[in-house]
Amino acid sequence: MEKIDKLDRQILNIISKNARIPFKDVAEECGVSRAAIHQRVQRMIDMNVIVGSGYHINPKILGYNTCTYIGVKLERGSMYKDVVPEFEKIPEVVECHFTTGPYTLLIKLYARDNEHLMELLNSKIQEIPGVTATETLISLRQSVKREIPICNVKEIL
Repeated sequence: MEKIDKLDRQILNIISKNARIPFKDVAEECGVSRAAIHQRVQRMIDMNVIVGSGYHINPKILGYNTCTYIGVKLERGSMYKDVVPEFEKIPEVVECHFTTGPYTLLIKLYARDNEHLMELLNSKIQEIPGVTATETLISLRQSVKREIPICNVKEIL
């Protein structure tokens, strides 16, 4: 299995800050050819080091003003296999994590406002078979958002 080396980490550090940066600019900053950057990025995609790409959408601009985390308790932890597909049917749910601790699942969702949030909780989430309790935490402001630090990653794989 191939390893992630210093050049790979340097490339990851650059493109994680700006996924739209041209490979020629990455190559210039790294002191290698554009072809080398293209090959390295493709290799890291093939290795699943880089997963996905795209644009980040600002939910508030689209009218989703309430970011919420909901701790979900299930009758039995093993029911997550049946409950997760139900969360996938709710477009406002953007993340779902199977967790340790007081909750079986932790979900993140965006609602237009508190009324919409109440509708999602009462009419959708709490109606899912197996859901026994929820605890809602509303995010007032996201203070930090970033990718995992690349500079501290040692040679892996």
